Amino acid sequence: MKKIQNYINGALVAPQSGQYLDNYNPAEGKVYSLIPDSDKADVEEAVEAAKNAFEGWSSMPVQKRSDIMNKIADLIDKNHDRLAEAESVDNGKPLKLAQRVDIPRASSNMRFYATAILHFSSESHMLDGEAVNYTTRTPVGVAGCISPWNLPLYLFTWKIAPALAAGNTVVAKPSEVTPMTAYLFSEMCIEAGLPAGVLNIVHGLGAKAGQAIIEHPDVPLISFTGGTATGKSIAATAAPMFKKLSLELGGKNPNIIFEDCDFEQALHTSVHSSFANQGQICLCGSRMFVQESIYDKFVNAFVEKVKELTVGDPLEDGTKVGAVVSEPHMNKVISYIRLAQEEGGEVLTGGHRAKVAGRCTDGYFIEPTVITGLKHNCRTNQEEIFGPVVTIMPFKEEKEVIDYANSTAYGLSATIWTENLKRAHRVAHQLKSGIIWVNCWLVRDLRTPFGGMKQSGVGREGGWEALRFFTETKNICIKL
Repeated sequence: MKKIQNYINGALVAPQSGQYLDNYNPAEGKVYSLIPDSDKADVEEAVEAAKNAFEGWSSMPVQKRSDIMNKIADLIDKNHDRLAEAESVDNGKPLKLAQRVDIPRASSNMRFYATAILHFSSESHMLDGEAVNYTTRTPVGVAGCISPWNLPLYLFTWKIAPALAAGNTVVAKPSEVTPMTAYLFSEMCIEAGLPAGVLNIVHGLGAKAGQAIIEHPDVPLISFTGGTATGKSIAATAAPMFKKLSLELGGKNPNIIFEDCDFEQALHTSVHSSFANQGQICLCGSRMFVQESIYDKFVNAFVEKVKELTVGDPLEDGTKVGAVVSEPHMNKVISYIRLAQEEGGEVLTGGHRAKVAGRCTDGYFIEPTVITGLKHNCRTNQEEIFGPVVTIMPFKEEKEVIDYANSTAYGLSATIWTENLKRAHRVAHQLKSGIIWVNCWLVRDLRTPFGGMKQSGVGREGGWEALRFFTETKNICIKL
């Protein structure tokens, strides 16, 4: 059975304790590899390597840093099929999704920041001919980057790429639930000639390896993507230490469908935005609000489309919905379906664990589930489920749906469907979400700021925002 290794100081190494964790293939419900059960000692070694590498990496000509990052991107492209299959096996997502989205985006993340750093600029200000101020932005030091399990390599590179491009060294911890592509990525870093210690990847549990990164006094900034509860815990440790924090947390995103929408486009995209990656994307539209005049028509058409989705082996071409990531997560999602029924919800389709024949008999599959009849403020509509479950509710007026949409503790993204441009602008400005899509979903420009309001996070990622986070700003004033 394959043993994943840590990547520390340019080499693949076993955990110092010699202890490993089971890594499951969620489509089969079976252990297929072992993960280092790293602890404080491994993190200490990784941080020391990153500290030692910082001076050389941060002072390296920007073009050379860019070239190395582009070489890593080239290797991602070269290994596209291998990485996509590894992502599908490790995560349970359909292979076609990994091929089309996850792996190309990982390559794009590396290329985007490899190029962006060549154009990252500072400002200067002339003060009435008496003095000139100029602002510098320099790398901070060792960055701690902790990434989630839902889009493993996609979000792993989303964090480390700007950190490395800005001249920081990195100690990263991928999710212990989906570690395989980060491990394969470490092999590519070695092949690309990334200097030893610039990137260190420590595998293991959040409570051990992750916490050791967060509380280490020589790691001055933390970038984390994951659940809101974990984000609160990280902030409780890091904030008193005055570390820079970027937290991209949970979502309970509204999908608002007005009566003047392009019906077919809204229908098609809403099915995708509800169940892509088994609903395990923080941006999925899990709360759907449909204007009363088209509510029945939309619900009937939506349910019909959802029933056509094929739940099956992630490696088969026709599969639209694969396995959820783990057995505990499957049980959590199903418990929310039961909660919805207790709260008076009607399950129109789905609602159960799905049985898939063949090698996937014991896999963690859930039927795509559509629920109606719930109040907007019930627990099912307030708490993040993060699975193939959506609720649909009617609304009458614009103000009413804005209140419904803003009623949760989250504020990550929202989607609006209308052909009325004035309404689109008006509603978008009143929604308390960091990302608003109008007549589309998950259209991403890497230059734009990404992040949420309220309990959906702190700070912004993407574009110049990420490079600013991973640098320290200094103003220098010179009297003329």
